[in-house]
Amino acid sequence: MAMAIRSLLIFLFILSLTVPTFSLHEDQVGLMDWHQKYIGKVKHAVFQTQKTGRKRILVSTEENVIASLDLRHGEIFWRHVLGANDAIDGIDIAMTKYAITLSSGGSILRAWNLPDGQMVWESFLQGPIDSKSFLFVSTSSKVDKDNTILIFVKGSLHAVSSIHGDIVWKTDFPSESFEVQEVIQHHDGNTIYVVGFVGFSQFDVYQINAKNGELLKHDSAAVDGGFSGEVSLVSRAKLVVLDAARSTLLTISFQSGEISFQKTYISDLVEDFSGIAVILPSKLTGLFAVKTNTATAFISVSSEGKLEVVDKIKHATVISNVLSISEDQQAFALVRHGGNDIHLNVKQVHDWNSDLLKERIKLDQQRGLVHKVFINNYVRTDKSHGFRALIVMEDHSLLLLQQGEVVWSREDGLASIIGVTTSELPVEKEGVSVAKVEQNLFEWLKGHMLKVKGTLMLASAEDVAAIQGMRLKSSEKSKMIRDHNGFRKLLIVLTKSRKLFALHTGDGRIVWSLLLNSLRQTEACKNPTGINVYQWQVPHHHAMDENPSVLVVGRCRAGTDAPGIFSYVDTYTGKELKSFGLDHSVAQVMPLPLTDSTEQRLHLLIDANGQAHLYPRAPEAVAIFQREFTNIYWYSVEADKGVIKGHGLKSNCDGEVADNYCFGTREIWSIVFPSESEKIISTVTRKSNEVVHTQAKVIADQDVMYKYISKNLLFVATVSPKASGDIGSATPGESQLVVYVVDTVTGRILHRMTHHGSQGPVHAVFSENWIVYHYFNLRAHRYEMTVIEIYDQSRADNKDVLKLVLGKHNLTSPISSYSRPEVTTKSQSYYFTHSIKAITVTSTAKGITSKHLLIGTIGDQVLAMDKRFFDPRRSVNPTQSEKEEGILPLTDSLPIIPQSRDCRMAESGILLTFSRVTALRNQNIELRRQEFVQKQTPISLGTSYVTHSHKVEGLRGIVTVPAKLESNTLVFTYGVDLFFTRLAPSRTYDSLTEDFSYALLLITIVALVVAIFVTWVLSEKKDLSDKWR
Repeated sequence: MAMAIRSLLIFLFILSLTVPTFSLHEDQVGLMDWHQKYIGKVKHAVFQTQKTGRKRILVSTEENVIASLDLRHGEIFWRHVLGANDAIDGIDIAMTKYAITLSSGGSILRAWNLPDGQMVWESFLQGPIDSKSFLFVSTSSKVDKDNTILIFVKGSLHAVSSIHGDIVWKTDFPSESFEVQEVIQHHDGNTIYVVGFVGFSQFDVYQINAKNGELLKHDSAAVDGGFSGEVSLVSRAKLVVLDAARSTLLTISFQSGEISFQKTYISDLVEDFSGIAVILPSKLTGLFAVKTNTATAFISVSSEGKLEVVDKIKHATVISNVLSISEDQQAFALVRHGGNDIHLNVKQVHDWNSDLLKERIKLDQQRGLVHKVFINNYVRTDKSHGFRALIVMEDHSLLLLQQGEVVWSREDGLASIIGVTTSELPVEKEGVSVAKVEQNLFEWLKGHMLKVKGTLMLASAEDVAAIQGMRLKSSEKSKMIRDHNGFRKLLIVLTKSRKLFALHTGDGRIVWSLLLNSLRQTEACKNPTGINVYQWQVPHHHAMDENPSVLVVGRCRAGTDAPGIFSYVDTYTGKELKSFGLDHSVAQVMPLPLTDSTEQRLHLLIDANGQAHLYPRAPEAVAIFQREFTNIYWYSVEADKGVIKGHGLKSNCDGEVADNYCFGTREIWSIVFPSESEKIISTVTRKSNEVVHTQAKVIADQDVMYKYISKNLLFVATVSPKASGDIGSATPGESQLVVYVVDTVTGRILHRMTHHGSQGPVHAVFSENWIVYHYFNLRAHRYEMTVIEIYDQSRADNKDVLKLVLGKHNLTSPISSYSRPEVTTKSQSYYFTHSIKAITVTSTAKGITSKHLLIGTIGDQVLAMDKRFFDPRRSVNPTQSEKEEGILPLTDSLPIIPQSRDCRMAESGILLTFSRVTALRNQNIELRRQEFVQKQTPISLGTSYVTHSHKVEGLRGIVTVPAKLESNTLVFTYGVDLFFTRLAPSRTYDSLTEDFSYALLLITIVALVVAIFVTWVLSEKKDLSDKWR
C-alpha cells in the first residue's frame, strides 16, 4: 500500500509540472494576427505570356508599386514599393526578360529581372529644364539583342542600353519648351521621328539617327487656335489633336517634311454636341475615340485625312491600346456598361463591324464603372485566337476576364485607406437547440480524443490535420458575433476610391463593401473626395434594437471651401441609410462627447467661413448641445501663415432664414509665430476617448506626483524656415527645433523647449501627461527621441494625511483651464536608430495596463517599446528604491534588441516552453503573473517587432483599439499592405491562454480528489488498527 501511495504522489508531481508548460503549434502561427498584401490602383499593365517561364502581368500603380502578378491566380510573384516621391511614369518589357520602369518625373530609369524582381541596373537622367516624361522601348523578338530605350525627360532625348543601362547618346532640342507627344520608329530601324508641341501653338517634327542621336531634320508649323495637349496617333505620319477650345479636331499630316492641318468641327460629326470633348488615349491605326457629353464617338481617319464616324455609344465606354495578333492584323478591346452587366467586345482595327470576341459579364455593382482595360491574346487548341482582359474598376479593384467569367479579382482599393474606425459585432442570440448542444459535446469529445492520440504520438497525418483544423475552429476568431473579451470587431475603413469596407478582425476577410453613391461623380459634384469616417450611432442599453452606424464625410472637390457631403451607413448590413449634400463647406469635423436618446453622437462641423453646424439636426440634439454650449472650445492651425487660433461659440448664425443648428464663432486667442524664425511642421493632441486610470503616480520614496491631465493640451513643433526642407538642407547653426505645449482653451503656453541644431520631420504622440517626439539632430548626425512629462504642482499639498482627514484638500475642487496652472515638467532625450513614419501608443479599456509605444519604422515594420524606456527620471545609477519602482539605468540611446519569436509569444501568453523557463531560472530571473498595478518582469521589458517578419509596405498609419479584456489591445497597421494583431503589453495577467488545457486541469483535479479520498480511507484504517493495538 505504501508503494502505491508513493507511485500516486510521483504521478501527481509529474502531472503538476506539465500544467504551466505550453508549446507553439504550427497552426498557431498567425492565430492572433493577419497580413494582407496589395498593390493599389493599376496605371499601366504589360502581359508577359511567352512559352518559356511563368505567365505573368507586369503592372505599376498609383501607390508607386511595380509588381509581377501570376496570370492564373492574380497572386504577387514579386513587387517593389518605391518612395512616396518616386511616382512611376511608365513601364515596358525589354529583351523579353527585363521590366523597365521610368519614375521620378523621368529622372530615374530602372531595369528589373522579370523572374525574381531583382534590380539589374539603374540610370539617372538629367536635363536643363523640367518637362513631362516619355518612355519608348524599341521592339525586338530576340532575347539577347540590345533593345534601345528612348526617354524624353527634362527637354532632352536619351537613348539607353537595355543590357547595362548606359546612356548611348543624348539629344538636346533647340526649343526649351518642346514637349514630346510620340516617338515613331521607322521600319528600317535606323531612323526615329519625334513629334510634339512647342507651347500650345506650334507643332514640331524631328528626324533623328537612331544609332548616334544625330539630328537629321527639323520641321515645324504654327496653327491658330492652339492645342489642348491630347494626341491620338492614327498612323506613322498622321495624328489627331483637339484645339484649345476642345470643340475642333485637327488632323496633322507630317509626311516627307511637309506639315499640313485639316480642321473638322465636332458638331459636324456628333449631333447635339455641346461643352467640351476629350480624346480617349489609344494608338489605333486609322481610328480614334472622342468622348462628348452625350456619347463616345469612334471616328475613322482616311489616308486623305477625312474623318468619319463609324459608331456612337451612349453608355460609359473604355477602350484598350492596340494589340498585334498577327503581322497584318490588329485588335483592341471595347468595354461598355449595360444595365447590371458589362459588355466586352474585341474588334479588328480595320473592320469595325466584325467582332473577334463578344462577351457579357455580370459584375458586382459595388465595383462601379470600368476605368481601364488591357487585353492579351492566346492561341486555343483549334488554332483560333482567344482573348483575356485585365480591367481596373472604379473602386480600384483589379479583375481578369476570360471566356465570359471573372478568373480572379483583387481588392486593391484597400491599399489607399484614408480613414479607420471600429464597430462592435452583433450580440449572440439567446437560446441553443438540444441538437447543437449534442453536436458540440460530440465535437469536444472527438477533439480531446485526437489530442490524446497526438500526445501519445499515435496520430496519423489525417489526425494531425484534423487537430490543426479544430484548433483554428475552436479559436472562434472569425465568428460574426460579439465575444466577451472584445477581440472580435469590425474595422470600418474608407479608401481613396470612396469605397467603404468592413474587415473582420479575426481573419481580415471582407464582411461587406459599399461604393458610396453619395461620393460618386455627378454633374453637381464633379470631383468628390472622402475626408474621414466617424462613429455615428453606437447602441448600448436602451437602443440595443438599433444597428450601429458610421458617418462618412466628404467634399465635392479638393479644398476646405468645397460643399460637404454626408452619408450614414449601417455597419451590420453595409447599406447606405441616408445621404445628402450640405449647403455649407467642411473645414473641420469635431465629434463631441455627447449623445442623444438613440445613442447618436453629436458632431460639430466648422465651415470655411468660421460658422459651426450641429448634426444631427434634431431639437433633442440642440437641447443637449445648449447645456454644454459654454464648455465647447476648439483650435485651428494655419501652418502656412504660422498661426494657431482658439475658438468658442456665440449665438446663432445671422441670416435671412433662421437656422437653429448653425452657430457663430468667436476668436478667443491666437499665437503668431515669427515667420522669419519659426515654421509650424507638426501638431499633436491627445485622443478624445483615452482613458486614464489614475492621476497619481507613486514614486520610489513613497512620494506622490500628480499628473497634469487635460484633453485641451496641444503639442506644437516649429523649425527655422531654412530647416523646413529635407534633412541636410540647413547647417546645424541655421537650424533649430522648438516645441510648445499649449492650452487650447486659453492659449497659454505651458512649456517651451529648444533643440539647437535639430530639424524635422517631427513625429509625436501625446498620451495622459506625457509627449514623446522624434526628430533629427544635425550636430550628432543621429535621430533623437525626447520625452516630456507634465505634473500638477497645485495638488502637491494633498499628501498631508491630516488635511485629508479634516477635508482641507482640493481633490474635489473643479479644474478649470482659466485658473493659472502650477505645472512642472521633466524631460529627457535619447538617441534612436531609425527614421520613422508613424508613432502611436497602446490603449486599453481601463487604462490600467502599462503603455507601449508603437513605432512605424522606415523599414515598414512596427516596433513596440515599453514606455519605461522613455522615463525622464532615469539616472545613471538608480537607487535601490528606484530599481524597485522599475526605473532603468540611463543610457544615451534607446536599445532596439528585438526579443526572439519565442519571447514575443510568451508576452502574449501563447508560448512559454519548459526549457525556456529553466534557462531563465538559471539567469535568476523571476517569472511572475502581472498584477493590476503592475511591476513588469524582465522578460516583458524590451522591444519587439509586432509585425514579426512581415513588412507593411508603404506604412502610413497605426490604429490602436482597446479590447474589453484590460490586458489586451488591438493594433491595425495600414499602408499599401494591411496588418492586424493583438498585443498584451503587460502580458495576459487577467485571463488564461487560448490553448489552456482544461481537460488536463480537470484530470488533475479529479486525481487530487481521488488521492485525498484514498489517503483518508488509508488513514482511517491505520487509526482503527492502532486503536485495536
